[in-house]
Order: sequence, then C-alpha cells, then structure tokens
Amino acid sequence: MKEQNTSVLSAEIAFVACAGSAAGKARFKDRCKSCREAVDSGFARGECRSGCVGVGSCIPVCKQNAIRIEDGKIVIDPELCNGCGDCAAEDVCPQRLIRMIPREATNFIPCSSTEEEEDVVRSTCGYGCIACGECERACPRGAVSIVDHHAVIDYTKCAGCESCTIRCKKKIIVDTLHDLTKLKEKVAFVRCSGGSRASAAFKELGIQSCEEAAKMDAKAMGLCTTGCCGQGSCTAVCRYGAISVVNGTAVVDPEKCVGCRDCTYACPKHLITIVPYQGMKLVPCSSTDDYEDKLQVCDSCCIGCEDCVNNCPNGAIYMEEKHAVVDPELCENCNMCQYVCMRNVIREQSVPEYIYLQRAALANDALDEEPEKAPEEAKGGDC
Repeated sequence: MKEQNTSVLSAEIAFVACAGSAAGKARFKDRCKSCREAVDSGFARGECRSGCVGVGSCIPVCKQNAIRIEDGKIVIDPELCNGCGDCAAEDVCPQRLIRMIPREATNFIPCSSTEEEEDVVRSTCGYGCIACGECERACPRGAVSIVDHHAVIDYTKCAGCESCTIRCKKKIIVDTLHDLTKLKEKVAFVRCSGGSRASAAFKELGIQSCEEAAKMDAKAMGLCTTGCCGQGSCTAVCRYGAISVVNGTAVVDPEKCVGCRDCTYACPKHLITIVPYQGMKLVPCSSTDDYEDKLQVCDSCCIGCEDCVNNCPNGAIYMEEKHAVVDPELCENCNMCQYVCMRNVIREQSVPEYIYLQRAALANDALDEEPEKAPEEAKGGDC
C-alpha cells in the first residue's frame, strides 16, 4: 500500500523523457555508481547517446520515494511525486531527461533523441522519436514542435486532444485519455500466408532469426523465395503485442496494431506493409515466381490468374510482379474478388463498429465541441 503524500503538491510533476533501454542500461548496470559516471564513460556503437542510462542517481534524491527502477527503466509515481524538482537537477540527471510538466497533463512524449537519421532511430530504440513532424503539423493549437530532432509539447498550449497521438508514425506519444489501438489511421499487414513449411525448415537447421533465414538459398531448399521466414523478428519489436507467428507465418491483429511501422523495418524480406484501417480486401502474397514454381512451394499463394483483376467492378485490383495487389483507394470492400478467387487467397480486413471513434478523431473537430456520437446501429458491445 502506498504511503499518503502529506507534503504540499505543486502544480507540476516530474516526467522522464525517455522510455527506452538503448542508452547502455544493461552495460552500465552494476558497473557505474552514478549516471554521471556512466555518461562520462562514453557510449558504445549502436547505443542512444541521449537516453536514460538507468543507474538511478535520481532515486536517492527523491524524499518522497516516488522514483524506482522497473524492468530497467526509471519510473516516477505521480501519486507520490510532490513536484519538488530535485530529481530534475543537472547534477542528478546529466542527460537532462527529467522534466517538470503540469500535473494535469495527459499527453507525453517519452523521448529526447537527437539522432537525425530515421533508420538509426528505428534500429536503436522502439520508443525513439523519428522527428517526422506529423505531430507538429497535426496539432490544432501549435503545442508540438520539433526541437533537436525530437518532438516536444508546450503544455501552455496543449489541450489534451488526440491529434498528435493519431498522427505519430511511431505511436510513442503516451495518451492517458485515448486508446491508441482505436485511434489510428493505418495498420500493418503481412503479405504472406504461406504456412509452416519455411519456418519448420529453418528451425530444423537451428536458425533462430529472420535475418539469418533470409540469407539462406530458399529456392535450393524447396521454399518460397519471397515468403515469411517465420522466426519472429517482427514480433520482437512490436510494443503492442499485435504480431504473432501462427502456423509458421507472421500474422497481424489489426485491433491491437497501431500502425507504428516498427515491424516493417524489422522484416528482412519487406513483407510487412502498412494499409488503411478500413474494411477492404487484401492479398496476402508477394511471390514473384512463375505459376508452376509457386504451386510447388506454397498451398496458399496467388497464382496470378487475374480473375480478381478482370472482375473487380471498381478496377481496384492490379497485377504486380506476378501477384495481385488491391488499391485501398478504390476498393469498396465488395465480395466479388473473393467470390471469383479459385484458391481462396484474398482476405477481408474487418473493422469493428467503433471505427466511428477513429474517424471522428481524424476529422479534427473543434476541441470544444462534443465528440461524434455513435450511430444507433453501431452501439453496443464494449465500445
């Protein structure tokens, strides 16, 4: 049970502007006596030079016992923090990661990365801000700006709306008012449904990563040259538990996915793409092999017969490198392509009825207006 904080609470509270473990936390653990010593010792190649080193110099200075290390990360308990600011002093946190923010704040950006290259940020830390500027452009009150290659919130302007949360490509913005799994524009989709053949073959060889598997001669092994390796590199980087390997192939749960794109960078075969979060048809195949070769290695591949292309009433399907692709801008989610597909390859992306919440948020309605009400037929369930 937490002890009641009897001290006078200030209007501010401490916040750690870093949620990752990429600044050498594991390496510095039990080696350095202070965060200053860790920073002065230098960072190794591939480590974030702007992040929390996790030694915990802030913990002993907190008289309220509001700071602790949890799973290697510094965590501040808002119920115990009285906003004294002792932990935010430069001699305590040499990285200047602890900031004093309004106690009533609802949106937080837990990153202070100064790295310029997006690919470096993504490969270094799953929580890293890539400074894309989408949050800055989306904020209706100009409360978000890019400073030293990471997004910063000006709380004197922030109204706690969902605009920055939705537009954030990495989905790292912490939003205590809105559910990220609902407020999103796009989700990930794996362009393969090839089954367990490849995954089983690689495991038999002792291969444990998709990167290693992708280097093998798949054709010589009698496997699809473009299909999923099934070793789970994408599942390892997903912060939302939205990807799992089912029967040897990666599968995305669109309800959990937030569209951060981390998995698209983790897949060495570039099989994962980002698609609109809307009811539409999808083709889970990216094989570029000839018809005969496809049938020898996969039971669920697109054979390029073009029946779906020729029968789509909106011209939403086209052929690309011997497999069908659906244009989300034209697809109206009718069932014609599924009806004519002789191999039952085409999948339907179903969207829950509470999608109206997302669309209302994306409309960027006036902040003082009431949110869009659910249509009568959409009410019910847990939405």
